[in-house]
Amino acid sequence: MANENLNSARWSSYDEFYTQWADIEREMNAYLEYDPDVFRDKVILLPCDDPEWSNFTKFFALHFMDFGLKKLISTSFAPDSNPATFSYEPTLFELNDPAFDPTKTHANGRMFVLDSTDVSGDGLVNIDDLQWSYLAGDGDFRSAEVTALRDEADIVITNPPFSLFREFVQWVVDGSKQLSVIGSSNAVTYREVFPLIRENRLWKGATGNNTDMVFAVPKGTEIKDADRQKAERLGYPSNGEYDYTRLGNSCWFTNIEHGRRHEPLQSMSQADNTKFSRHKEVKGIGYRRYDNFDAVDVGFVDAIPSDYAGVMGVPISFLDRYNPDQFDIVGMSAYGQVLPELKVPFKQGHHRPYVGGEAVYQRIFIRRKASA
Repeated sequence: MANENLNSARWSSYDEFYTQWADIEREMNAYLEYDPDVFRDKVILLPCDDPEWSNFTKFFALHFMDFGLKKLISTSFAPDSNPATFSYEPTLFELNDPAFDPTKTHANGRMFVLDSTDVSGDGLVNIDDLQWSYLAGDGDFRSAEVTALRDEADIVITNPPFSLFREFVQWVVDGSKQLSVIGSSNAVTYREVFPLIRENRLWKGATGNNTDMVFAVPKGTEIKDADRQKAERLGYPSNGEYDYTRLGNSCWFTNIEHGRRHEPLQSMSQADNTKFSRHKEVKGIGYRRYDNFDAVDVGFVDAIPSDYAGVMGVPISFLDRYNPDQFDIVGMSAYGQVLPELKVPFKQGHHRPYVGGEAVYQRIFIRRKASA
């Protein structure tokens, strides 16, 4: 999709996807359902954002008092440093402010801050009390300036540039912060991401898995007709400010607890799956072993047997239903991220899972917990 050479990557023109309010609300509500105080007395950082237009900023500013936040910080990337900016003109909000600087508006990032200060004097703390300033630099999350804001924060929440997803997640993890970010579901296979999932330091969010997430994009962004039409059917027609597209492989990644990751996966026994499964690959056949891994292939999440104690290879979509109380993740076939003892000698250079001499999709290797 976008260049992912992290040594040279900057924001790509295909990275500017604006998250919809409903998607933010659904995910945050799932955390609140599990722990009503999850945001209380917390400093939340929203980097890689556009504070004036971002639904992330609006959402948390609106709920600042409801959630009991301590502080909200939102930062943006400088227009001149962002190739995703097709054209830029400062808004009247910025132009009419005494702090407006015609040079900095193009070359510097901006920071919006909301704390307990009732700037408007209306007795509430909300979006009317946001205070803004120019950053010293361009707002790149990797800068010392924004990294210092990360260090001040408790939770980092945003839709980061997809082309820098690996580096962004590592940046948050390096700061030992909680996070909730949007990325491609394919990110679970990344060498930088999968170990975090295996070690239970990162997991799928509660919502948006295996669904179409709709994003606003700058006018002029190239969009496939099918994606534009799907967004329209979902209630997002193009308007004077934005076009809309859908990304079917987008999802949330987080290390914030939510109850849905502890819902048990219901399954049948090996014998019952072999007899009753709706999948022709299992019904009447059972489970076949890999040619190159010491594990059985289970090609469908709903066919995971309840009584198999060994290692199973399951689809990547298993992570949408992964319950750490039921299963241990022991590896992944992609990039050879699997225990050496699970590897079986096979044709040189073949790292995909093979069954009966034929390659299958990449698999996550799991083992049912003894107590589950």
